[in-house]
Amino acid sequence: MCSNPENSYHYGVISRAIAHLDQADGANLTLEELSGKLQMSPSHFQRVFSKWAGVSPKKYQQYLVLGHAKSLLRSRFTVFDTAHSVGLSGSGRLHDLFLQWEAMTPGQYARSGEGLKINWGWFDSPFGELLAMGTDSGLCGLAFVADCGREAAFSDLASRWRLAEFVERTEAIEGWVRSALKQEGETRLFLLGTPFQIKVWEALLQIPSGHVSTYSGIARHIGHDSAVRATGTAVGRNPVSWLIPCHRIIQKSGRLGGYHWGLTVKRSLLAWESARFDSVAG
Repeated sequence: MCSNPENSYHYGVISRAIAHLDQADGANLTLEELSGKLQMSPSHFQRVFSKWAGVSPKKYQQYLVLGHAKSLLRSRFTVFDTAHSVGLSGSGRLHDLFLQWEAMTPGQYARSGEGLKINWGWFDSPFGELLAMGTDSGLCGLAFVADCGREAAFSDLASRWRLAEFVERTEAIEGWVRSALKQEGETRLFLLGTPFQIKVWEALLQIPSGHVSTYSGIARHIGHDSAVRATGTAVGRNPVSWLIPCHRIIQKSGRLGGYHWGLTVKRSLLAWESARFDSVAG
């Protein structure tokens, strides 16, 4: 296992904080109030937040409340025609730096993974435990399990490769996973999807970290303005969470919409990226 117990501990604190903020219905909780609800001292709570998020708990609350999604739509909505003029260098365009990927051929897709050996393992991440799967060609699945649990996450990813052989062998994919989590080096992907899904996932890769788009925006970009519902389904079928950033898609109303691995994880991802974007921009 690519183990860092602090990752799981810090994410546990963050997810519990989100639950309390939701119960407060948007009210601004003080450091003392929020740390007390988490049964932590204010100083320890402050350290945990600062280490994980890079900003203070007070600042981070602005990213966790639901209104943050609406502010992202107003200020950092990605128009694909001009996407390459904003925030697409350095950490803002991570995928241009290290991500290489290929899709299965139609014949491989039809065989549902028959003859393939898929290595898998459990890893720690900044957003809780992560299930990773990969062939010799690259990672083919990444799932956050904090909300859905190990069994459901494994069943979900494995069902996409019904006839493949699955072998628990973390060392075979650990290098790619480490590169993905550290956001450096090279990570290779080997994806299973229909041509339409592949086009949607390619569009998702053009959304910079710290920015968002909408389901209809993606549909327009790939030339299927009337296929918003199908686009939403394709977004939800993204097998490689975070690397292909489906969490950066929200509804035109500003609501978060769905997320395959749980809305708490989605909000954490968006808040984490926003904190880093603002830190660099500031």
